[in-house]
Amino acid sequence: MADLNIQTAIDHLASLDGVNVVQAWGETAFFHNPGDRLPRGTYFATIKEKDGENDQGSHLDREGVWRLNIGTPVKAFEELFGPRPPRPAKGKTVEGPWDFTELDRLIPHPSYGWIGWIAVLNPSIGTWARCKPLIAHARDKAIATFDKKIKG
Repeated sequence: MADLNIQTAIDHLASLDGVNVVQAWGETAFFHNPGDRLPRGTYFATIKEKDGENDQGSHLDREGVWRLNIGTPVKAFEELFGPRPPRPAKGKTVEGPWDFTELDRLIPHPSYGWIGWIAVLNPSIGTWARCKPLIAHARDKAIATFDKKIKG
């Protein structure tokens, strides 16, 4: 099955209402922040194209490899993978049976699976279709967090 073009993923995420796109931490981050009411907003997805000091589990330095990260609610994470793994030591990956280097497979985020984030490297068109409802759940979570901060 054909891989999804990274620009297609970026364009889709950036087109959602109230979303700000920020280049930060060596990745493209997508924040819910309508009206720029918070310094950044609440983030719900990122696209990462290279390893970082504390995030090397996916070996993103391979040619053409990128990772979509989605900040799903805990329930959505647990429906896919069961209980969240414990927090890893700084610079380490979460423990579990997952291959964080495998392409086109939904996995816990190698560094942030413990808080419910999921990931996929170079999703195919079919896997992207599975990601869209997860992105919607993550965005709903970000909207709720944003609203709490604004009212706070």
